[in-house]
Formats: sequence, structure tokens, C-alpha cells
Amino acid sequence: MKFATVAIIGRSNVGKSTLLNRLLGEKIAIVSDKPQTTRTRILGVVHVPDGQIAFLDTPGLHKPQHLLNRRMVRTAVEALEEADLLYVLMDATSLPGPGDLAAVDYVKEAIAKRPRPAVLVVTKIDLVNKFKLLPVLESYGKLCAWTEVVPVSSETGDNIDRLLAVTMPFLSEGEGAYGDDMVTDQTMRTLAGEMIREKILQATEQEVPYSVAVDIDQFKEENGLARIYATILVERETQKGIIIGKQGERLKIISTQARQDMEKLFGMKVFLEVWVKVKEAWREDERALSELGY
Repeated sequence: MKFATVAIIGRSNVGKSTLLNRLLGEKIAIVSDKPQTTRTRILGVVHVPDGQIAFLDTPGLHKPQHLLNRRMVRTAVEALEEADLLYVLMDATSLPGPGDLAAVDYVKEAIAKRPRPAVLVVTKIDLVNKFKLLPVLESYGKLCAWTEVVPVSSETGDNIDRLLAVTMPFLSEGEGAYGDDMVTDQTMRTLAGEMIREKILQATEQEVPYSVAVDIDQFKEENGLARIYATILVERETQKGIIIGKQGERLKIISTQARQDMEKLFGMKVFLEVWVKVKEAWREDERALSELGY
């Protein structure tokens, strides 16, 4: 039996969660076009012949402006420091920027403390003309002494097999840490909250997505039905109005889309009831953050 932990690292919005979902073959991490979508470490286990790979999806490395963001960055750094192998993600649609350089600095510091392989994973190659891809790869390739460079598309699955192939030699002998049927450490309760938050991210703009959290008040399973009661937290009354929408229409759409996704993933009927509540400055509240799991 062979085993390794792989931290998926990079600045915000480079496609870390999309890559994790592709590697697993199912969606356990929410995705959006908004930066800082992922707020916690998410474990995804890929079972390979005679082995396991534990992937750690992490929040984007960024300059934190709130206590929430500082906790997010700390979570990413902790995963970076503990993993056996690093996937460092860069976006093929742009040349290296300040966020990428900052992420590489974190990687170099971690490798200096404890040497291990670092694979440069250049994402979103399906969005780039092949003739323009080579200069991008060369630019990113110069940032660090990468163990391997693998361009991929998590949307199409292009080169994902190669990414796993270059990972396999770095698995170490040892027992797998997880059961044969385990895919993630995310509970149904946690996944439900994240699915609601994903629909809010997709439905809102400006500051609203960053000021939203979802608290699952109750989650009950009985006779093939999940009854879920959730509270959406925002920081201002204006944000509450935006999420609820005219005559409650936006909240109804958010709830319906989230419920449909839950039913698909959980394989059961879902009754979902959602409220919106204002809790000022919750992103700076130690107790609130801990209660929300951040």
C-alpha cells in the first residue's frame, strides 16, 4: 500500500476546487468566479491501484483584510507545511502577477524548511491558444525549481491522467489513512451549507459574496428525506435585501438551486428552509468564526 498527501496551493481563483472535483470525479467543493470562494481545507481522497492520495484543497493565498481572511491564509499555509507533495496552481490565461509571486514565496519557504516535490500545475489551458501557451509556461517555469510542470484543463479533463502519473512515484510505502469507500471528510451538513453559499456567490455581486456565511441550524434525516434549516448571515441590512430580492424572488431561486444540488449529491429528497439574518462584522468576530467552522 502506498500513500501521500498533496496540498493544492495557489492564489485565489486559479481553479483549485475545480481541479479537486475533477480528480475525484464528483463535486465536493463549491466553485465560482469570485476570489476567495474556498474558506476551509477540504479533503478529497483518490483511490489508486495499491494506494491512496489525499488531496487538500486550500483557500487562496492572498493579502488578508479581515480576521476571516487571516484564518483562511493560515489554513492554506498549514496544509502547505504538512503535505508530502505540493501542487502549485497558476492560471494559463495570464502571466505571473503579484499574487502568484507571493504564493511561490510561501512554497519556497515551506520547501526550505522541509524539502519535498513541488509540481507546477498550469490550469485553464482550454481557454488559451496553444501557440500562446508556451510563453506562459516558460514564464511560470522560471519562478521555482519545479519537480514537474503539467498544464491541465480541469473543465475538459485534459492532462489530468498525466498529473496523476507524475504524482504516483512520490507515494510512500505505508498504510492508507482512510477507508476504501471514503471520498471526503466533508459532512452532509457542511456540504449543504456550502451549496447554499455557492448559489449566493453565483447570484450576487460586489461586496455581498465576501460578507456571507451559512449556518445550518438543523439537519435531520428520516425516511429518505433530509430536513434542513439554514440561516444566511450578512453584515448589513442592504445585503440582506439584495439576497432576499424583490418579493423574495432571489432567495427563492437560491434555495431551489441549492436544494436541487443537494438532492443530486445526497441521493434523497430534501426539504430546505432558509432565513437571512444580519450579524454586523461577523468576519472579525472570533466566536462567530469558530462557530461557523472557520
